[in-house]
Amino acid sequence: MTDPLRLSGRARRVEPFHVMEMAKAAAEIGRSAAAGDRPMVYLNIGEPDFTAPALVQQAAEQAIRDGRTQYTPALGLEALRERISAWYRSRFDLAVPASRIVVTAGASAALQLACLALIEAGDEILMPDPCYPCNRQFVNAADGRAVLVPTTAEQRFQLSAETVAQHWKPGVTRGVLLASPSNPTGTSIHPDELRRIQALVAERGGVTIVDEIYLGLGYDPLFGHSALAIDDTVVSINSFSKYFSMTGWRLGWLVVPEALVPVIERLAQNLFICPSTIAQHAALACFEAESIAEYESRRHAFQARRDYLVPALESVGLSVPVLPDGAFYVWADCTQACKTLGVPDSWELAFALMRQAHVAVTPGRDFGQAQTAQFIRLSSASAMGQLELAVQRLRSLLA
Repeated sequence: MTDPLRLSGRARRVEPFHVMEMAKAAAEIGRSAAAGDRPMVYLNIGEPDFTAPALVQQAAEQAIRDGRTQYTPALGLEALRERISAWYRSRFDLAVPASRIVVTAGASAALQLACLALIEAGDEILMPDPCYPCNRQFVNAADGRAVLVPTTAEQRFQLSAETVAQHWKPGVTRGVLLASPSNPTGTSIHPDELRRIQALVAERGGVTIVDEIYLGLGYDPLFGHSALAIDDTVVSINSFSKYFSMTGWRLGWLVVPEALVPVIERLAQNLFICPSTIAQHAALACFEAESIAEYESRRHAFQARRDYLVPALESVGLSVPVLPDGAFYVWADCTQACKTLGVPDSWELAFALMRQAHVAVTPGRDFGQAQTAQFIRLSSASAMGQLELAVQRLRSLLA
């Protein structure tokens, strides 16, 4: 008899999201630890400890009071698309027409729409190893194949034009999916290298998709440029979650070539209808001068946390081969720490740190196969006091 709950091949191909599984384990251990004098310090999830600014919250409340909760166009509120366009102009000196901007139900929806619009079954998409695991799953869900290309610290854990050329298969490779700044490394692609990659991909008739959800959280002017500055064929993914501190509001956007807009609109109409109306009205207030000033203050706070955490980790034997220039992650080589605690890899180290130091980190397993067993990712999105407490505990355990 045929099993009525027989899973599709697509569902079977989706890998577990170990970051979230680890988060559940950390929460369970944390509940038992909370009864004592050492509650868990969570450096495992990439979520800002800041919430939406007051103006954003007030805008959401006002939208509810005014009854502005009906469906919006599938492409998003025209006023919000205009505000995003103006932000590109004021922040990055880029002319990005509102007509190319599609507001989505988070960056996840943006990635799904882009992949469904551009990837055929069997198409290969080149991605750096390490990279954010869910991005690979969006490619797989579109019946494509994510091809992980090993990277090194010398490459800032990013693809180069040379490596793209080496792994490109004519008639099979569809393009590249990059992230700048990257999760888990916090590193960006040098703008000159990004131009070389895009030129190579375009020459081969491919597509360049760039995850830029941490674009606003850059700390080095050398890397603080959007891939949209290269040409109009780049597809950019962005989000209100990170820089704009609206993680649970599930709101993002993508910028696509004009010719792709009606295709994305048709997909969005069928798959999502529209993003959250309340979240869209709230997001209009993100671009007020008062909100931008608060976001910039928070960006400086994130930079201060990075500047504290990186040398502190180095001092306890967790080597950081590349200084993060954006986002709020540290990709640390834990080889020495594994030796100190007598564990084989970062997965076991993460559990040891949770149990013995009550510090939750993310092992490298999720992010690829190239040396990820010797790396852990730590989030510096927590308050400075929490970072200092975590380092104190790590020093006591690893010194």
